[in-house]
Amino acid sequence: MFYWLAKYVLVGPFLRLFFPTKITGTAHIPETGGAILVANHVAVADSFFLPLHIKRRLSFLAKAEYFTEKGIKGRMKKAFFSGMGQIPVDRTGANAAQDALNTGVRLLTKGHLLGIYPEGTRSPDGRLYKGKTGVARMALEAGVVVIPVATFNTEKVNPIGSKMWRPARVRIEIGRPLDFSRYEGMAGDRFVERSMTDEIMYRLMEMTGQEYVDVYAAKVKADLDKAAAAAIAAEGKGPGTVTRLPPAKAS
Repeated sequence: MFYWLAKYVLVGPFLRLFFPTKITGTAHIPETGGAILVANHVAVADSFFLPLHIKRRLSFLAKAEYFTEKGIKGRMKKAFFSGMGQIPVDRTGANAAQDALNTGVRLLTKGHLLGIYPEGTRSPDGRLYKGKTGVARMALEAGVVVIPVATFNTEKVNPIGSKMWRPARVRIEIGRPLDFSRYEGMAGDRFVERSMTDEIMYRLMEMTGQEYVDVYAAKVKADLDKAAAAAIAAEGKGPGTVTRLPPAKAS
């Protein structure tokens, strides 16, 4: 109930007023049954606008940290994300990837609509990065269609590092379902899953016009973090850096 209350009363009217959105291709989403919507990911705001403008309830697999924060603020965030259909997934354990896959397949086989960002994380610079094969595995195991979605201008609404959203016009384009029936029964074949994922990313590149980079976005983010930490350490301000004082003069 909270999902629909937020969509039509608590959050939805505000987003519709300040962030007018044009959406096309909604007819490509089946009215019933499981399906995966795969989208590019350039801002946290992406997860708000797509569910708002389609009829069916859409769930995303979300990092567990959204649900584990302490205090009143943490409880409010947990209630909000749970009510909005977000499914917590622990990404730190040894079996994190498999747990996420199992959760996704379970939802799909129950007829849910699942949103996936195949890049695995938000783009650090607006480019489109290499997709992870989990989306292909879920599609094959659950036997569902994969529908590409291109989102535009959410990076203007919610720039990286910003705390306040900025009014902007958002556009969402939903493409025709991708046909992977030729791979039926081949879940677990890493070459098949890689081929499917690359086809998904190629279609997203065509739809969004983003520059494609054949590297995982998570690696790029990790490299940027290391470079930033090294730069700070080089200035003598990093953690573990010891500031040596000049020897005291004899009295």
